[in-house]
Amino acid sequence: MQTRLAGQVRFERLEKEPEFVAGLDCAFGDGGKRVFAAVVVLRRVAASTPKALGMASFELIDVADASMDVTFPYVPGLLSFREAPACLAAVAKLEREPDVFLVDGQGIAHPRRLGLASHLGLFLDRPTIGCAKSRLIGTFDEPAAEKGSHSPLYDGDEVIGAVVRTRTKVKPLFISVGHRCRLDDAIRLTLFCTTKYRLPEPTRLAHQTVSGLKR
Repeated sequence: MQTRLAGQVRFERLEKEPEFVAGLDCAFGDGGKRVFAAVVVLRRVAASTPKALGMASFELIDVADASMDVTFPYVPGLLSFREAPACLAAVAKLEREPDVFLVDGQGIAHPRRLGLASHLGLFLDRPTIGCAKSRLIGTFDEPAAEKGSHSPLYDGDEVIGAVVRTRTKVKPLFISVGHRCRLDDAIRLTLFCTTKYRLPEPTRLAHQTVSGLKR
């Protein structure tokens, strides 16, 4: 199924600069028997004066969450089958439809090119970007230490993502296309949404929200 669905992932330029950006994250609790998902929608705010280091300003627009029993076993590489139902349930509660989703997980940087961000992108039919905190597959050269530096993530000769330094001298993130965007867009938007923390602001707030739900 993953191989078949991966063939439906589209690589295309964003039609417009996104105004509403969502962050999506999930976590497991109760000994892995429950899955919690949270989605946070932020709106870009035009600043009257330039921000230091090109930092963006955002305002919180919407937050939604969902939890449910886990019905799919733990199998490496098939985690989206465990996580996607709760993520989709949380997104369904949003009052504002985002222009793009930043997902704490892999996009096509996956053995069969269908990580959580790609899987969700096909269901949502919206641009999605995988913003993973760790590498699932692939090889890379360490990017330079400065924020904004990045290097390609390869699987053999194929570029499947980028290793992006979102904060100077801090461990990078693993960025990949989810659906309906291109890698250069994914890198640019990730950096644009990153303020003074390692994680982009939408996924950072989603992570905080889902951590509270788990507790």
